[in-house]
Amino acid sequence: MSATEFLSPVWKFIKKGFLWIFILGFLSFASWLMFIYFANYSEGSRTGYITKISHKGVVFKTWEGELNFGFFGVGGQNGRPSENIWQFSVSDDKVARQIQDASETGHKVTLLYKQKYRKIFFRGDTEYLVYQVESVKE
Repeated sequence: MSATEFLSPVWKFIKKGFLWIFILGFLSFASWLMFIYFANYSEGSRTGYITKISHKGVVFKTWEGELNFGFFGVGGQNGRPSENIWQFSVSDDKVARQIQDASETGHKVTLLYKQKYRKIFFRGDTEYLVYQVESVKE
């Protein structure tokens, strides 16, 4: 038996093994990406005043905003009040316009959001994706 006759089935087995490893790796990555894109860690709402909304990005333009929920907590660093600014992202242009209108008029709003497990660069700079705006009657 020559060396080429011996190595031919071995190389076929190695090639098949690498192909299966590649396929399993690709399927694992695709499953992870789908989970990160669609799964929600939590859902909720926050109420306050919009302090900032901007359309940012070079290639992927996203809406980024800040909500001041106006409560002062106890136990901030160096005797200062705790942080009361919440940063969020918006993927829907219609919702972003509603938020921009609330920012310009100074009305108090409730933002309904979904928190993702991780932020994705083309969906926004934060894990919090706002999908609905409700005006608050004062």
